[in-house]
Amino acid sequence: MRRLNFAGGEQVEDLLAKIIEKAGEAGTLKVGFLEGATYPDGQGVAEVAAYNEFGTRNMPARPFFRTMIAEKSGNWGKSLGQVAKATNYDVARTLALMGEGIGSQLQQSIVKYNAVPLSDSTIARKGFAKQLIDTATMVNSVGYEVNDGEKVILPSAAQGGGK
Repeated sequence: MRRLNFAGGEQVEDLLAKIIEKAGEAGTLKVGFLEGATYPDGQGVAEVAAYNEFGTRNMPARPFFRTMIAEKSGNWGKSLGQVAKATNYDVARTLALMGEGIGSQLQQSIVKYNAVPLSDSTIARKGFAKQLIDTATMVNSVGYEVNDGEKVILPSAAQGGGK
């Protein structure tokens, strides 16, 4: 049987203790359409996003959110580790930077979505055939919140509409 020896165990323990102390308690990150985001008529953005994501009796599902999660979430753990190290394990900063990144991925998923065509009547009403972008309110309402604190809306990803 081969035996491995290594030195410096105390240094590793000290480093891990410092990281744990710096990181403190775990934080929470919410990314998506945050409470209070509404269209000019008062309808909730999260409600409209859910109608688009899952469909309704009169509208097919256009799963932009689930698709983004399926495509991108596999890299989030590695990114989290890299960002944590880059921020010297500051949990709030780490989560804010992850919120920016994941939120941007969500915006891009909305902008690039092109899987379920609009009906002819919807195209005639809107004047263009781009799915998920009409007034750009939904894509420009993507934001994040760290530790139930300040809500941050990401910079605009689309202007005016899909024309």
